[in-house]
Amino acid sequence: MAKLTHDIGPVCRFGTALIKRACSPMALKPMVRQALLVLPFLLCFPAQAQIYLGSVSVIDGDTLVMGEERIRLHGIDAPEANQTCQRDSETWACGQAAADLLRELVHGQRIECQQRDRDVYGRIVATCRMGRIDLAEMMTSAGLAVALPQFSQDYVLSAERAQASRVGMWAGEFMMPADFRESDPESLQRAAEWNRQMTEEQASGSAADWPPMIASNQSNNQGIYFANCREARAAGAAPLYRGEPGYRPEMDGDGDGIACEPPRRR
Repeated sequence: MAKLTHDIGPVCRFGTALIKRACSPMALKPMVRQALLVLPFLLCFPAQAQIYLGSVSVIDGDTLVMGEERIRLHGIDAPEANQTCQRDSETWACGQAAADLLRELVHGQRIECQQRDRDVYGRIVATCRMGRIDLAEMMTSAGLAVALPQFSQDYVLSAERAQASRVGMWAGEFMMPADFRESDPESLQRAAEWNRQMTEEQASGSAADWPPMIASNQSNNQGIYFANCREARAAGAAPLYRGEPGYRPEMDGDGDGIACEPPRRR
């Protein structure tokens, strides 16, 4: 059978050594299971579309933090941070590699995330881009995340190309991230802790307005969210007046209805 080769898109031309290593073809290994489990934590609540703009930090290969919000990349599943894979009969830290790649992609960049939903742990589920670059597509193209066709068809093709080119995790054998979470004590403990926190918040009434950014800001920001005034200024939106898209009381230090206003001259 002829060897399949594909252009795996802009990810291999992004320019960094880490990304190019993720894109390099690897030796043929037995194929892994294809079936994807429907992940309980990805069962999402309906939510109005909202846009988040700002710098981010990385938790793992599919989870970002912007301000106080955790954002889960829509339509993909990356290996857990502590997950390992097999390649050339050796163990390698594929979960850490996924996190490192995503961290390198977003470093120093302004990220725009369009909310799709909230998951059962309160995390935003969103499509996130760096300019025209879709972060989830970059991760699947590098073979460091699998597509979740039951939630989105957007990344199925890039994942199939990565598998055919045997890059990233597809260069060897790996456990599907969903299966790993079900068998990993650390992942189970983390899920139990999230459940406990949500239960306590709901019992105390502190989660009465959950999802927080949707319920508390829906009438004010009209779907636009800035992590801070620096991001609002970078977007050319400052100053923000009460009632305008993006305005939040937390950004209005003196409570005069004008957020991110220039310092007053004395």
